[in-house]
Amino acid sequence: MSKADVLRLCVTLWALIAALPAAAVECGTRDHQGEAFTICRVDVADADLRLFLRDESTGKPLASFDNIDRMLGGSDARLAFGMNAGMYHTDRSPVGLYVEEGETLAPVVTSAGPGNFGLLPNGILCIRDGRADVIETLRFTADPPACRFATQSGPMLVIDGALHPRFLPDSDSRYRRNAVGSSGDGQTLWFAISQAPVTFHDFATLFRDVLKTPQALYLDGNISRLYAPAIGRHDGGFPMGPVVGVVRHGAN
Repeated sequence: MSKADVLRLCVTLWALIAALPAAAVECGTRDHQGEAFTICRVDVADADLRLFLRDESTGKPLASFDNIDRMLGGSDARLAFGMNAGMYHTDRSPVGLYVEEGETLAPVVTSAGPGNFGLLPNGILCIRDGRADVIETLRFTADPPACRFATQSGPMLVIDGALHPRFLPDSDSRYRRNAVGSSGDGQTLWFAISQAPVTFHDFATLFRDVLKTPQALYLDGNISRLYAPAIGRHDGGFPMGPVVGVVRHGAN
């Protein structure tokens, strides 16, 4: 095969790849404020996006990505992406609102309280058919949408394009953190996890200034974990409570 033929073949292959639909989940890494983050973009319209808490057959907390994948395997489906999705009690039950398949399993909490969850304003990730949104809690309760899945966490990182008012640029509170932000049209979710300890302020500016999400919600800190097999990521650690995930169907 001549060099010209090879070049034509390469051009043809790149054209075919470019014509393929974008994956429902795409993950990569980037630097921001001198720290590295792994970021996953979820196309809500194309993704089977769900929350997971308990095993369907036993009722016991799933607690790990492996257990979720094992449960899904019985229906010819696999976990394509996963991330811890909110704070929980010692029995793995959610601290705030938790909705699964339209059923409210834990009530919304609107009052201030200790810890990051109670650092108001906090918020809710609401997954509906065809869209998903991060919504500030009081805004959510004033006009509750019909969520297929929902999980509450806190604090909000970005509210209507502005940083949470309690975040300090010179804070010395640094933890490994993970969070989710939503696009204005509810068609894209951005999940991010820091590779090293970061401040709330710097983490929030990733969503405001880089990912351009008008709303973003902190999910957790020390137990932050990511499952993204496409990039070889399968974090281990403490058992988890709620998990957000994208399900891949079929044998491939």
